[in-house]
Order: sequence, then C-alpha cells, then structure tokens
Amino acid sequence: MQSACADADLIVFSHLRWDFVFQRPQHLMTRYATHRRVYFVEEPIYEKAVNPRLDLRLTKENLTIVVPHLPENLSYLEKTEILRSLIDELIEDEMMEHYSLWYYTPLAIPYSDHLKPKVTIYDCMDELSKFKGADPSLEEKELQLLSKADLVFTGGQSLYEAKRERHSRVHAFPSAIDSAHFMKARTEQPDPVDQKHIPHPRLGFVGVIDERMNLKLIKEMAQLRPQWQFVMLGPVVKIDPETLPQLKNIHYLGMKSYSDLPSYLANWDCALMPFAKNEATRYISPTKTPEYLAAGLPVISTSIRDVVEPYGKNQLVEIADTAEGFIQHAEKFFKTGRTPDRLQKIDRFLKNLSWDETWRHMASLELDIYGKMRGVLE
Repeated sequence: MQSACADADLIVFSHLRWDFVFQRPQHLMTRYATHRRVYFVEEPIYEKAVNPRLDLRLTKENLTIVVPHLPENLSYLEKTEILRSLIDELIEDEMMEHYSLWYYTPLAIPYSDHLKPKVTIYDCMDELSKFKGADPSLEEKELQLLSKADLVFTGGQSLYEAKRERHSRVHAFPSAIDSAHFMKARTEQPDPVDQKHIPHPRLGFVGVIDERMNLKLIKEMAQLRPQWQFVMLGPVVKIDPETLPQLKNIHYLGMKSYSDLPSYLANWDCALMPFAKNEATRYISPTKTPEYLAAGLPVISTSIRDVVEPYGKNQLVEIADTAEGFIQHAEKFFKTGRTPDRLQKIDRFLKNLSWDETWRHMASLELDIYGKMRGVLE
C-alpha cells in the first residue's frame, strides 16, 4: 500500500509495553505492520548483572518488539550512550536503509535525536507529564521532540487544543473503535468463568485502574446499592492495591485479553467510566467510550471533557459526577433496556470512527511529508 510508505521501516518508541493493555499503539501498529516493517522499542529493563543488549521478538502481527536490557545503577549519561549505540546496532543489523520514527514518549529523545529519519511523528496520546510519578524532565524533552517532529497527532480534542500552538502540523485523532470486535457483545456470549457466579445487575469498568480512577465514587455507589454488583477489569498500576475499596459487591477480576472482552461486556447491564477530575484526566480521550457503545451497553461517565463533547452532547453517554447521579442514570437504563433506536443512533455515530480509517488518514499524512522530503532530495 503506497500510503503506508512501504519502502520506509517504522521505529516506534513507547512508554507502554506491547503486551500491556491493548490500546491505541497496538491498534495502529498492527495495521502499519501489514505493509512495512515495524520495530516497537519498549523502555529498558534493568537487571543486576547483564551485558547491554536488545531482545527482539516477532509477534503474530508481524511486528518486532524490541526490549533493551541494561545493567542497574547506570548514570543518566551512561544509559543514554548505551541506548544510542543499541539503537544504531538495531538499524545496522536489520539493514534499515530508510525509516521513519514514531514517538509515544519524549523520554526517548536523548538516545534517538542523532538519527536521520525520513519522517518524525509524535503521537501524543496522553499528557504524560501530568501522570503520577512522571519524569520531571518530560516537558523539556517534549519541547525537544516538538522541534524535531514533522507531524504531531493527538489522542483527543483537548490535547489538540493544548498542542496546536506549539507546532505547525498538529492533527487530532480521538480514540477510535474496532466495531466488529465489540459488537459481538450485542449477541449472546458465554459468561466467563470468573464472572458467571456474580449476580445481576452488573455495572462494569474495563481499563487500567490507577490515579485516574475515582475510587471514592465507586465505593459510594457500592454502599448505596449493595444489591448491585460492580465488576472491575484491568491491572492496578501506580496505586497501592490496599487503597481499593473492598466491599462484597465490588469484584476485581484483573487484566483480560482483548479477545475476551466481548464475552465480559455481553454479560453486563451497564458500563461505567468513573474517572476522577484531576490533572491526569484533564486531557484524556478514553478508548473505552466507543468500545462500550459498540458493545451496545448504556454508559455513564464523569464529566471528562472529551467524553462530554461529543458523546454527552449527542446523548450517547450519560454524565454525572456523584454516586447519586450515576445511580439515577443506571436505574433509568434498567427500566428502558437497550432500545433499537439507541443502537441505530450509536452505529451512525461510530460509522466514521474506525481504527482502519484513523490509520489510513495518519498514513496519508506521513506519505505527504515523505513525498515532499524525497522531492527535495531528488
């Protein structure tokens, strides 16, 4: 496919591990990998006694995961120099004559700013500097990345508005959807073993459970409606598991594979997005919003800006910021059920919000830059 710049490999620098939650990087890079070589470079793993190396693993999606292994207790300069050398070796060993760079993390800039890519892309899916435990140098390194990037993509409208004055080519690409996958949840699916014993009604959440979650809100809902069951799917990250509310009607089932999600969602009565209102959620555009909707579930969210607009304003998602508000909307849903009119409205909205279309648009923007660069060189 010409629009994928098939003659240029793609090196991706990510703060997320490929085998973590299946989200934006995985959706996009699996599509790129069908047309070009993709190398997904993760953050280093540090070990006590190890010679610096890169471990390469080819996935079933024909994408190569690259994991640096470094010894512990390196200085910042030592780590940077070793990583620069390892990336150079990767390019030489894999015989990359032409390549583009794709960044999810500005922290990769110190060990990649010497490279000579055809195109440099910064896909800003989150405002990482606002997350708990963020590297204090993130904002400075992002400025360096913005100065080198040919294209900047953002994970939502709020991020677009925050970045558009900082670069001449910023494009908003909100969370998209693999509709066919999640629409499986609209038909009867076997109830997973670890969920089938849980009574109804079930109100569920799927995603990373971290500082973005309003744990107080979940606890209050569970206390106000002890007969309702709250199902929480996903890994607990950056917060102490001991701080999670522990009630008989809150069920933490852990991380699930992407392929299994429709079976869980098909057996819920309502989907929740109980996000806290803090710096970490100020710019988020949750992937789960269109996923819940494609599954046919009624959805209730706190007033996250990129959920209110467009989902709340289009009456696809109910908005509330209190336990009482969530309960009121849920009780209304339980009475009305899933109406055909609502599903048709959802499908019309999601029609042009596919990962395939997002990828094609991104690829065409890269091709345009790539073509201009080649024209200048020729």
